[in-house]
Amino acid sequence: MYVQKGGVKLSVVNEVGKEAVLAILGPGDFFGEGGMAGQPVRMGTATAITPTTVLVIEKNEMIRVLHTEHAFSDRFVSFMLSRNIRIEEDLVDQLFNSSEKRLARTLLLLARYGKDSQPQKILPRVSQEMLAEMIGTTRPRVNFFMNKFRKLGLIQYSQAGLQVHSSLLSVVLHE
Repeated sequence: MYVQKGGVKLSVVNEVGKEAVLAILGPGDFFGEGGMAGQPVRMGTATAITPTTVLVIEKNEMIRVLHTEHAFSDRFVSFMLSRNIRIEEDLVDQLFNSSEKRLARTLLLLARYGKDSQPQKILPRVSQEMLAEMIGTTRPRVNFFMNKFRKLGLIQYSQAGLQVHSSLLSVVLHE
């Protein structure tokens, strides 16, 4: 599947109902590629978090296009390699960084800082609970850091949503 516009949350739920958010995807992102690799059972759930348009590509059609459309194939492979790098970075982040740094990095990633396109000025509505699930901490800790970031002028709340300023990078880069 290919996200044309909007946003999609990928998550998994364990046997006792605890949810873990694996990724928030936006325009230009693929998901569901496990079926092409022979994954017999879906590991998680994809949920639209904003009004979203997704292009569903059947497995046989995707395989055909990957073999015949070299520009598309290059884009897909580039996306998959980027996602693999991101997963490795997420693991290192989880193992070695504080929850404050993980939150700052997650907010910057959600705002698409570092992507080829312009960063989003305002994030789609993402709850503190979802942020806590993404970074592996509690909602009260996320609330504490969000208030700290707001007081420091690193983020700003408005009618339209949450604005993430590039100055938030200082939290991630500070040792």
